[in-house]
Amino acid sequence: MAEPIIAKKSPYVLQLEPGDYWWCACGKSANQPFCDGSHKGGEFSPVKFTVTSKVPLALCGCKHSNDKPFCDGSHNSL
Repeated sequence: MAEPIIAKKSPYVLQLEPGDYWWCACGKSANQPFCDGSHKGGEFSPVKFTVTSKVPLALCGCKHSNDKPFCDGSHNSL
């Protein structure tokens, strides 16, 4: 299995409006941390997540989290 591209070795801390979002799992998106379709034809698929309230979220930037799309600190061991 291919490894994702590390977009950033730290989380993207964002305060998003309630709604559905697609997190980039491959690391190729030009619209990090969100999917822009760059994964097409590859092994990765974006991860859909729903925001229910406007609170700060830490989204994984390294693409290695075990709690995708959220940061779990995996970037500290890369």
